[in-house]
Amino acid sequence: MRSARADDAGAISAVILAALRETNARDYSPDIIERVEKSFSPAAVSELMARRTMFVAMAAEQLVGTASLDGRVVRSVFVRPDVQGQGVGKRLIEEIERTARYRGVAVLAVPSSVTAEPFYARLGFTAVRDSYHGEERTIVMERSLTEPQDRDGS
Repeated sequence: MRSARADDAGAISAVILAALRETNARDYSPDIIERVEKSFSPAAVSELMARRTMFVAMAAEQLVGTASLDGRVVRSVFVRPDVQGQGVGKRLIEEIERTARYRGVAVLAVPSSVTAEPFYARLGFTAVRDSYHGEERTIVMERSLTEPQDRDGS
């Protein structure tokens, strides 16, 4: 786990696009996936890096995941499809939480895709409301950082 660097933009974009096309495509129409993809070109990722605190997960010297913190909002958590389910996303969220706590954030929010809602729920986030951008449903979820971190007994 490390902070994203400017030269990571292409690899971050590739991870996000792969996750959108392979994982999120189960829950969203091709039109929605295509629209969301435009927000994550390498140039767009570079712009996001300038505005957010972005982290990357590495495995065997390859970038396999990313997540960012924008104020109190978790953004753009994506893991390469071939390593999903191996704890990469959880480690990214733990890094986001450490950073947020250090900055004095009391409650983290995440605009979750339908696809990621079970993932965030397992990490202690609860749904607050639904949000729609056209037909694209997003579940706004929150998690208090003042409660004990350890919800699964580990």
